[in-house]
Amino acid sequence: MSVATQVLFEFDDSYARELPGMSVPWTATSVPTPSLLVLNEELAAELGVDPDALRDANGVALLVGNALPDGVSPTAQAYSGHQFGGFVPLLGDGRALLLGEVLDIHGCRRDVHLKGSGRTPFARGGDGKAAVGPMLREYVMGEAMHALGIPTTRALAVVATGQPVARETTLPGAVLARVAASHLRVGTFQYAALSDDPALLRQLADYAIARHYPDAAEAPNPYLEFYRRVIDAQASLVARWMLAGFVHGVMNTDNMTISGETIDYGPCAFMESYSPTTVFSSIDHGGRYAYGNQPLMAQWNLARFGETLLPLIDENPDAAVEAATDMVNSFPERYGSYWTSGMAAKLGVPAGDRELYGDLLTLLQAHQVDFTGFFRALSAYLRGWPEPVRSLFGKPEAFDAWADRWQVLLGEVDRHAAAAAMDRVNPVYIPRNHLVEEALTAATAGDLALLCRLVEVLTEPFTERPGLERYALPAPAGFGPYVTYCGT
Repeated sequence: MSVATQVLFEFDDSYARELPGMSVPWTATSVPTPSLLVLNEELAAELGVDPDALRDANGVALLVGNALPDGVSPTAQAYSGHQFGGFVPLLGDGRALLLGEVLDIHGCRRDVHLKGSGRTPFARGGDGKAAVGPMLREYVMGEAMHALGIPTTRALAVVATGQPVARETTLPGAVLARVAASHLRVGTFQYAALSDDPALLRQLADYAIARHYPDAAEAPNPYLEFYRRVIDAQASLVARWMLAGFVHGVMNTDNMTISGETIDYGPCAFMESYSPTTVFSSIDHGGRYAYGNQPLMAQWNLARFGETLLPLIDENPDAAVEAATDMVNSFPERYGSYWTSGMAAKLGVPAGDRELYGDLLTLLQAHQVDFTGFFRALSAYLRGWPEPVRSLFGKPEAFDAWADRWQVLLGEVDRHAAAAAMDRVNPVYIPRNHLVEEALTAATAGDLALLCRLVEVLTEPFTERPGLERYALPAPAGFGPYVTYCGT
């Protein structure tokens, strides 16, 4: 073990130490010749690590779990989960390991976690490996979401293993090093609730409160307040997804964090033509996790979370159910408030008007208008250039009628100031599906240039730049229907 490896991260293991029985000590599968594909220099610096140190042989070995400092014991975390509505008592990290926790330069505790690091006791027959394409997709999506201001886990690095992965075809393998506020999920609490150990459930809740919502511990009912905080964090998160046109694709309870971060970028994608029924995932045959269903599914997941907390909320079961039900029933109002204020910002108006917003979405759907492109073109309208937005509609007069109402709502607001404010929240660039696939196909074949360029564009999504016009355009005719896969 080299000194260089030891000083890269000062790992702690509070999760494994404070919650025995919630994880299993495990070791990553050896990777003889790992090679770094991408490194997130900004995130490395945020973690207090020299990016150059992560690029050398010891650093790359650490990023696949092969060379760890003395005393570091990776663990595979246990959790349960509802997958497409069906409950699975034991899921867990089947191909992932928590290396440990580090304090970043802001003093925040962050998990450093590997994905694709080999089979664990939770592998459920899987090979424990991951392919280059899906791991790079998580890198691209996480960075895009972060730049859009949407809470998210982020990829620190993707490392090629040099070993093949058997899927529909043979693909090059990779390991993702992921950073998160934590990997505590609704499914984590479901697993603890199944243990029939009230002390373990309480320990888990206390740990989550201390880590994410410490002031909730001072509330008259800390566990009910904890529940409220998680509901509010998820209401805010899903509203941000909806305002950006993001479709997660697999909103199972094991993919919902307690922290309110987006996690597990499997069959995700960004919607282009507006439609609430938009589905990309190859396994979502019934549209359970369609774009328009995401708020409802979030509330459903949170109801399952509330069920796990009932013994902690009140010793009287009836009182606990009543309190938890009242709390989870606050989700629609919380979500609606976040979404309405976000839509007001997207339209540059000083106040919310849900009828106007609803009529706009109906109009966008009827004319199959690109969701992202519409809002960006709308600011040009305020600058006296109406044609870009009017040309998006088959019958521009339908837009004109809506725009007249919008102008009334704008009132005496300075139009140029409103346009500038809109441009600060309406992106020019999102991960367009055809560009993501183009970049991932090239990267899987060994050429990372398109992917690196795409990430460079996406990290400044609100700044329109010359020469990047293709990154702002919807998919060309003939692309699609677009289908995404979990990547497992």
